[in-house]
Amino acid sequence: MSIPATSQTSPAPPQRTLAADLPSYVDTPGTEVRLDGWVHRRRRLSQLTFLVLRDRSGTAQIVVKDPDTVAQVEGLPEETTIRVTGNASPNAQAPGGVEIVEPVITALGEPSDTPPVELWRPTVTAGLPTMLDHAQVTLRHPRQQATWRLAAASLRGFRQTLDADGYTEVHSPKLVASATESGAHVFTVDYFGRPAYLAQSPQFYKQVLVGVFERVYEVGPVFRAEPHDTVRHLAEYVSLDVELGFIHDHHDVVRVLRDVVAGMVAAIHQDAADAVALLDVDVPEVAAELPVIHFTDALAIAGAPADEPDLSPAHERAVGAWAKAEHGSDFVVVEGYPTANRAFYSHPDPDEPRWSRSFDLIFRGVELVSGAQRLHRYADYVRVLEERGYPAEPYAAYVDAFRYGIPPHGGFAIGLERWVARLVEAENIRQVTLFPRDLHRLAP
Repeated sequence: MSIPATSQTSPAPPQRTLAADLPSYVDTPGTEVRLDGWVHRRRRLSQLTFLVLRDRSGTAQIVVKDPDTVAQVEGLPEETTIRVTGNASPNAQAPGGVEIVEPVITALGEPSDTPPVELWRPTVTAGLPTMLDHAQVTLRHPRQQATWRLAAASLRGFRQTLDADGYTEVHSPKLVASATESGAHVFTVDYFGRPAYLAQSPQFYKQVLVGVFERVYEVGPVFRAEPHDTVRHLAEYVSLDVELGFIHDHHDVVRVLRDVVAGMVAAIHQDAADAVALLDVDVPEVAAELPVIHFTDALAIAGAPADEPDLSPAHERAVGAWAKAEHGSDFVVVEGYPTANRAFYSHPDPDEPRWSRSFDLIFRGVELVSGAQRLHRYADYVRVLEERGYPAEPYAAYVDAFRYGIPPHGGFAIGLERWVARLVEAENIRQVTLFPRDLHRLAP
């Protein structure tokens, strides 16, 4: 009778520890820990070598004395993925007050090529084209990561605020049969032999879904084929859309917008305090009520002619400066834009129909949000489409919904990248966009 051979397996390594968790070992020196991450930097001194490992939570210092391990480290270029198993040792000079000694280092892949920028430096001096051309790597820099951590925290705050108030998250099609805003500035695609368009916004769908859920929101990409080659425009961006039913007027919508922005700010403080500190972000305060001015007053503040149909970027900056000086606020709501110059579904002011019940939120001198009370009666849609000379057929499915009891409603949309750009006061929105798309860029 043969005896089966005993299987031989190597012992499992200790459970992974993140760099940010190393301070918990200050009082238990000698504990074996395992770190997985990237070679962030190597520094060779006369008697020893320091290896800095980076993971998603931060950096850790590894002290290498063994000559064979020192030689191994020299063959591991920056950005190589590695595993380090060693003993925790208190050191007030190390990140988090703990370093790793007596390490065993294992490469988890091939040695990395030389990165296009030195990611270990506190700041990156490369120009924006270089940063964007090599975004797969340059986004690893802690400061680049931090901008998206602000965005991610903002998204959590956005969702949490609305979830707590009875909203339903929805997702609408991004391939649509007609343009949302107008026939211009849309991306046309071949949809099984017939034309379709990339959605400029979820506007039509979120209005229709008010008739289903009453309160809805969506986080998703929108596409604008606008010929704007500016520091504030993208061809694709993340839109945070909200729509709510059974409102009295657009001021109900403004109050929801205020709560949402406050929730985003609170989440930044709670979930991204490290990013705020690293980038030295001046996080705005959100007052209990946002200052509101009429469009005509905004023109006067900006010194613009009274017949201007919209606010230019220079006008927005002037209005933003006024809000800061007069109200101590980084935010100001401008309401009552000319009805003729707003989207056809915007509700006119019943007392002054030439002015709409629409609004923009200006944040630090830049338009961040557009919103409005919408039309909700079928006859009004038929009339306004005819008045503006829009063909009825492309909007038929959308307009038809208003024959079946859509309540008075309104909503708004926040551009995520523009929000983050103003938070960090970036000179160009592409600096805070993971993989920007514009007139010139379709890769990476």
